[in-house]
Amino acid sequence: MKNFKFSLSVDVGSCAEIVKFVNFWKYSIGIIMKNAIVFAAAMLLSVGAFAQNNLKKVDDVIEPLPAGSVTFNGYFADDIQNSIDHWVNGVMPYDKVIDYFIKGRPKFALGEMPGKCIRTNSLLYRYNQDPKLKALTKELVYKLMATEKSNGSISCTAVDDQPGNRDGDIWERKYVMLGLLQYYTDVEQDPRVLASLEKEAKSVIDQVGPAPKKSITDLGWSSTKIESSSILEPMVKLYFLTGKKEYLDFAEYIVTTGASKGSNIFQQVFDGEHLYNVGKPYPKAYEMTSVWEGLAEYYRATGDPRWKTCLDNFFNDVIENEITIIGNAGSDIYWPRLNGEGWSNTAVEQTNPDIKRMMETCVGVTWMKYCSQYLRLTGDPTAVDYIEKYAYNGLLGAMKPDGKSFSYVNLLNGAKVTNSGWGTNIDGQPVTCCNLSGPCGLSYLPYIAAMQSKEGPVINLYNAGTVTAKTAAGKEVKLGIVTEYPRANEVRISVDPAAKEKFTVKLHIPSWSENTYVEVNGKYVGNVEAGKYLNLERKWQAGDSIYIIFDMKAKLIKASENGRNPEGKYFQAVQWGPLVLARDENIDPDYSKPVQVVADANGDVKVKIVNAERPGTRMQFLVPTTEGDIKMVDYSSVDCWKGKHIQTWLPTLRK
Repeated sequence: MKNFKFSLSVDVGSCAEIVKFVNFWKYSIGIIMKNAIVFAAAMLLSVGAFAQNNLKKVDDVIEPLPAGSVTFNGYFADDIQNSIDHWVNGVMPYDKVIDYFIKGRPKFALGEMPGKCIRTNSLLYRYNQDPKLKALTKELVYKLMATEKSNGSISCTAVDDQPGNRDGDIWERKYVMLGLLQYYTDVEQDPRVLASLEKEAKSVIDQVGPAPKKSITDLGWSSTKIESSSILEPMVKLYFLTGKKEYLDFAEYIVTTGASKGSNIFQQVFDGEHLYNVGKPYPKAYEMTSVWEGLAEYYRATGDPRWKTCLDNFFNDVIENEITIIGNAGSDIYWPRLNGEGWSNTAVEQTNPDIKRMMETCVGVTWMKYCSQYLRLTGDPTAVDYIEKYAYNGLLGAMKPDGKSFSYVNLLNGAKVTNSGWGTNIDGQPVTCCNLSGPCGLSYLPYIAAMQSKEGPVINLYNAGTVTAKTAAGKEVKLGIVTEYPRANEVRISVDPAAKEKFTVKLHIPSWSENTYVEVNGKYVGNVEAGKYLNLERKWQAGDSIYIIFDMKAKLIKASENGRNPEGKYFQAVQWGPLVLARDENIDPDYSKPVQVVADANGDVKVKIVNAERPGTRMQFLVPTTEGDIKMVDYSSVDCWKGKHIQTWLPTLRK
């Protein structure tokens, strides 16, 4: 792949004159320097905001709604609030992780933690507009910015030792930037935050690059240093925010390095290589997906079709070869030294009985975020299918019932959850990369659930709640979603535009819903396709309504016969609508006993919904087998935090 050359420029010449004017006025009337700097930064911001609208070479097909546009009632709302109450406002030791930037860190990469917290809290504030959450997050932002070093960096690494190598310095500074960017975008456009962001970025650019600077592929804890190149994402976002080409130039530098020591991972994916062979010997799923989030932003900035091919190939390889039944990926089969966190042909190998660790929460959340990027760029509803799969199963299934933690990895069979993995323990509280990523995954659900197209609102997830969007003419339309989904298959949506107008409401029809029934104002709508968007274009007026019945039934899923261990083929699973079912040792001492689920020729299983035996269980079923009914519950409800076990893939009876 040839290097891509840029000739982009932004006219910011007027900025210098603004600053001169501010300084002169300060001198004339005695305005203090602090206010002058703030005012000048605000003027620069206005130029950057104008530039952002003109710098993107690729526009999103589907866009996020403004902050506060989506509310949830029940289901996801309960999980989000649980995390806010018990993690965000509860046990998260903010001051202790800020101390890493003052006193140093006891372990590599711990400096990612404050940035991750700020990003999550900012997204949660975007959702609920809670002033207490804003105050908490603002305090955290200012404490972090107060650790700024003499060269403008916010870093756990001393200035004389920068850029840090195996300590994860660049990875940490990436998260500082992502946190401050999210705060600036969704909480408060504070010029001091933007100034801090730019100083952080420039400190990296001053230290990293072509010789005599340090190469980005020589910096990082891993053998291939891939993690450092994930700073691509905030650099491009900062370019969009300010219009300053130096940030795009640095992004171009990252891409031309190939982002990995010893191989060009962009070229490999462009050529169609399977991800478990990309960037060897460290095809780490979390870090690579983080780089691809940055590549999505870089594609927006350049419009180069090669990067679109890379985005497509990455997405398709993950869904075809890596995603498990619960929507996450990665295991220890192909790359055991990666501790279950590497690409491993996991879609095929997920029933391999040799697996000890798989499906890191950081992987699932970052994959879900990448799916949202891919959806925005392409409008492909397949991305929503995989967001839904992970959200209802892998994400909620990783969360501790008390809201105080997320599992580091998740097993499908055996000990479902664990705190064991990279991170630390602060005053008895495990603080890992994954129990920081889990709340971020929750914070993304309102962001994804409803979005905006040029034609009108887009409904992706069917959680009960309200949506405020725009019509094709840019006027306000409110939608009310009434449902027990996914516990039930009916959804009612009220559509109330400010005035009668022709526009389109796009409804995601999940791929598992083979025969979906839709009415508008009591009239049947045909041509509803599973796995597609249903475009309801008409003249909408206040009082209009949509009624949906999803084809929610249980299906038998058979294990692949192509895994490395032949024993892996002797398993089966059951899925009900979007929910994956599992046997739970808490209510079934025979949870791991081999069975043969009874299904018809189409794979349909006639399950019965019954009352849940344990508090906190969302759904419980009786599932028919040749030996009689067995109890199964939704995967997310199986509580293994006190030593019990799970069986998602059921061993089959053998004759």
